[in-house]
Amino acid sequence: MVLCYGLALFLFGMQCIEEGLHNTAGGTLERVMAKSTETPAKGFLFGIFSTFVLQSTTLVSLLTIAFLSTGMITLSGGLAVILGTNLGATSGAWLLALAGQSVSLSPAAIPMLVVGVLIGFLDKRLKFFGQALIGIALIFLGIDSIKDGFGAFANIELNSIEASGISQVLVFTLIGFLLTCVLQSSHATLILILAALAAGQVTLTQGFAIALGSNLGSSFTTALVGMLSSDRNGQRLALAHLIYNWMTALLALILWMPLTFTVAWISNLAGMSSPLLQLALFHTLFNVLGVSVFWGIQQQFIEKLKFFLPDKRPKKQLPDDSEAVLPRHLHSNMLKATDTAIHAVIQEVQQLTTLALEVVCHAIYVPNAELYRPKGRLPDPIPPLKMDVQTIYEWQIKPLYSEILNFTSKIDVNHNGKLQKKLTEAHIAAFHVVEIVKQSKHLQKNMHQFLSHPETEIYRDYMALRQSLFEMLLGFNTVRFMSKPSSELGPEAYAKFTEEKQLALTTFIENIEEAHLPHAQVLDKLRDNEIDKMQASSLINDMNYVRRIKTGLSEILINLENTQSKP
Repeated sequence: MVLCYGLALFLFGMQCIEEGLHNTAGGTLERVMAKSTETPAKGFLFGIFSTFVLQSTTLVSLLTIAFLSTGMITLSGGLAVILGTNLGATSGAWLLALAGQSVSLSPAAIPMLVVGVLIGFLDKRLKFFGQALIGIALIFLGIDSIKDGFGAFANIELNSIEASGISQVLVFTLIGFLLTCVLQSSHATLILILAALAAGQVTLTQGFAIALGSNLGSSFTTALVGMLSSDRNGQRLALAHLIYNWMTALLALILWMPLTFTVAWISNLAGMSSPLLQLALFHTLFNVLGVSVFWGIQQQFIEKLKFFLPDKRPKKQLPDDSEAVLPRHLHSNMLKATDTAIHAVIQEVQQLTTLALEVVCHAIYVPNAELYRPKGRLPDPIPPLKMDVQTIYEWQIKPLYSEILNFTSKIDVNHNGKLQKKLTEAHIAAFHVVEIVKQSKHLQKNMHQFLSHPETEIYRDYMALRQSLFEMLLGFNTVRFMSKPSSELGPEAYAKFTEEKQLALTTFIENIEEAHLPHAQVLDKLRDNEIDKMQASSLINDMNYVRRIKTGLSEILINLENTQSKP
């Protein structure tokens, strides 16, 4: 029970650190991650340090995949972090081994616990830091309790398993793999290994094999989550983590005799007679082996990953008889940090916007492909014309908008003004997106009626209205794709980029105002009997719908720009 109590404290401490990290607000994580992964060396050191602080390779790996999926770090930076996490994981083994050597961590834990609680009461802005301190303190207290509970393994005889030689190593590697998959923490597995080793219930060789299996288990669970809940780059990094850990384990098995001999030689040289410290040393050595092999081939490794997992080709978003569009970026993994969650929402709003432009194209009977090719003569509508915007809205736009709202309801911005503003701007942009689709539903009714009769005068008016709206859609796309932020830009370059973007937005808004057809022209046609009064009424109503769509487009651009401002 004492051992279970210690294990509970350890895992709860990890949860507190994760919660504190989750509540980090104001773009802090974004700035730290971007700065810390500028070079492979920086990313590697960041991986070591963050794993040492968080005591969880799985958490750091999933956070890295989340940041990579939102475009906040590069694939090369993410790979360097992954290499660092595996070496950083050895810190937990050393801490636990030292605890087994009667080195008490409680004296350091108590003041950290007190300070962490006081910070939460005295300064809400630093509450997340206080949570992290509490988490570290609980981990230290848990380690001491685990040390006291080592005797609980007195009746467990793992070393009675009948196996020897390479079969023994493989069996206990499998045990370590399965334990880590169940506990979802290689550190928790190491706790149990060290406890059993200290109680004499496993041999040193068996402990080495279980430690090797724990590395395999942590990469497997991370890869499973990453592959199922990430974009292409996130999937590449998840696969890289899996390949790296399994190749490292394979090398350790091939070099098993030299590795164990090296551990014995260093232990004898340094006077480390404790099997716990020897286990920690073995854990460190085979991870150093993996890093040394992969460090020089990072770029080639990335190229191979891109070859086996190529970028998905852009495809038509709204084909006939398509199923409901599912969110691409709103995965539970993104909720591990507020920054990544908000970036995921912004990216999903961009996807919703792309869908909405294609719906408007459907409303005016323009093929979606025209949005993505150089501007040319707009093709005439091809009969028979369908009334399909309402159906597309029900199956494509509304479900995705609902998913965005549901996801944002789970984001805790912790009363941070900057993040709350970004989230609000994203909500407003999504609202305007849905509104322009609703306007296009009304617009399609008369487009369907009057574009079906090319011999009439009103046909030419609706063709002009159609051409005007489509040109605005193209202009909207031009400005929108300028609105992608770049954290790598320096102050001067970013200022110039912002100025150009603002000028393009201003020009777009001015063009919208100039492009509106005056109602007087419609009245002149009615007076000259070129169109009848019912046609004139329909045309003026549809001109107003087009005006609202164009105004909505400018509002979307403004809101998206506000969400993507540099922190």
